[in-house]
Parts: sequence; structure tokens; C-alpha cells
Amino acid sequence: MFKKGRHAPAHLQLDRAQYFVTGAIYRRRPLLRDHDVKQYLLETMRDCLAEKAWQLEHWVILDNHYHLMATSALGSDLPKIFRKLHVLSARYILDRQHSELPIWWNYWDYCPRDERDYYVRLNYLLNNPVKHGYASRLEDYPYSSFGQTLASLGRERLARQFTEHAGYRSLNLPEDRDD
Repeated sequence: MFKKGRHAPAHLQLDRAQYFVTGAIYRRRPLLRDHDVKQYLLETMRDCLAEKAWQLEHWVILDNHYHLMATSALGSDLPKIFRKLHVLSARYILDRQHSELPIWWNYWDYCPRDERDYYVRLNYLLNNPVKHGYASRLEDYPYSSFGQTLASLGRERLARQFTEHAGYRSLNLPEDRDD
């Protein structure tokens, strides 16, 4: 159920569970800033998850990290998915930017405990471009599933979701630290 490396966070591996995952670039370098890198990361993310029958539900890609929410098929596939995603995207970045290694720092995963916890994490993910100053309005940031979520739920229902689950504003994740 738990897998932990010597220098890595413990990873909970649950089948048919919802996951909130964050991947961060080593030393928070802005290696994801270019459109083509963000697009490649998104396509590779979709492919790596689909290859293991995981369902990508929500995502956001910023210049130095990403967040996603997905539903697992087999929890034991978690490390395989993110190892492949990070290897392929690191190669892509290195081919274009000739950056120092390592590219990726790590990934952190979390399984929401209940509906409230799920929506706090979802709102946190969707609000990330505003939180980090990439956009003043969520709909203005193109590297996020916000537009799809808005189209699916409608403005009124999505606004209610943000109001009813406002805990995202005070959510402090360990992976958000700059150290």
C-alpha cells in the first residue's frame, strides 16, 4: 500500500482512487515556460496516464511545476507513470534548453479523504495560475483544465463550488515550499 524510497516521499498506492499529484522542477527553474514544452508535457501526461488506464480529470501546468487530478486503475502503476512522464519530458526539455540536470525534483501524491477534501484540492489546482500571478482571471490562463471544467459545470455551479469549498485559499502544501 505504501512505497517509500530513501530520499522520496511515501506514495500511497490505491486502486480505483482519486489522486492529486504535483510534479516540481528541480530548484524551481522555469523550464516549463515555453508553450511547446507545456503542450508536450500535457500530451505526455495524457498518454502516460491512459497507457495505464488512469483517467486524467483536471490539470494545470505552470513554469516550474504542475498539478493534476486523476483516478487510478491500479495504484501500483503510480511510480511507473510518473517515472515515464518525467523521463520523457526531461529529454524533451534537454533537447530544447540544454539545462543542467536534474530536471525534475520529485512528485507528491495525495488521495483526498472525502468530498470536501477533493473539492478543496480541485479548487486549489484550478486557482493556481491566479495564486502564482500568471493570470488575474482563471479563464485567461490557457494551460489548465479550467475552461473544460467551466464548460462542463457552468459558471454558477463552479462559482458555488469555489464558495462552498474555500479552504483552498489557506491550503499549504509541502511541495509549494521554495526550499
